[in-house]
Amino acid sequence: MTSAALSVRGVDHGYPIRLGLARSAVLRALDLDLSRGRTLGLAGPNGSGKSTLLRLAAGIDRPVRGTVAVLGGSPGDPAIRARVGYLPEDANFPRELTLSGALRLFGVLQGLPRKDAIARGAALLARVGLERHAHTTLARCSRGMIKRFGLAQAWLHTPDLILLDEPTAGLDALGFEVLNDLLGEARRRGAAVVLASHVLSDLSERCDHVAVLFEGRMAEYGTPREVLEGTSLSDIYRRHAARPRT
Repeated sequence: MTSAALSVRGVDHGYPIRLGLARSAVLRALDLDLSRGRTLGLAGPNGSGKSTLLRLAAGIDRPVRGTVAVLGGSPGDPAIRARVGYLPEDANFPRELTLSGALRLFGVLQGLPRKDAIARGAALLARVGLERHAHTTLARCSRGMIKRFGLAQAWLHTPDLILLDEPTAGLDALGFEVLNDLLGEARRRGAAVVLASHVLSDLSERCDHVAVLFEGRMAEYGTPREVLEGTSLSDIYRRHAARPRT
């Protein structure tokens, strides 16, 4: 079994513009590796390709060029996707469902037996501090509660790769404790995590390595100390903006 949780090779990706006759370039010749049991931080300004990379890893999109391998297989393979947890930045959960009902639905869709989905959902709601809101509809939840619910659904099926897009945006005080607890649990069982964030402390405190994307390219890569110590993300962006493009 390969130790790579995520392997990206020569990936170019963009989205159609002008009636599909051209594409906007979002990722350019990107190479990236993530080992199991490690947490990778993704940083970059808006439009740098962070969310696009997570969508490729989640099997939602396919690269225009290059390859993306997840857990030794294709992210489009249903068997592989069942081992991936994904929390988009603005997750559109079904607002009419209760928290417990939504987790039960997501668990069944991920292939969990109904009884296991119910039990696992209840345990995670307790873990993220939402046990007493199990029968509250998502429409009546605060933004902080929704973010904690989102973390619960990402961990619901005990995935081997977890993709988090701006997980701390709108997170309440309890949510930060929940996130740290869940990240620790993922590390202990050998799961890999990709955490995309604009917040420096999110990356320096929680990640083994940091990849900084700028205009779809890898601008910096290394440990948080190597990449972030003594500088700021804005300084990194300005430095790479000033470099000539080939």
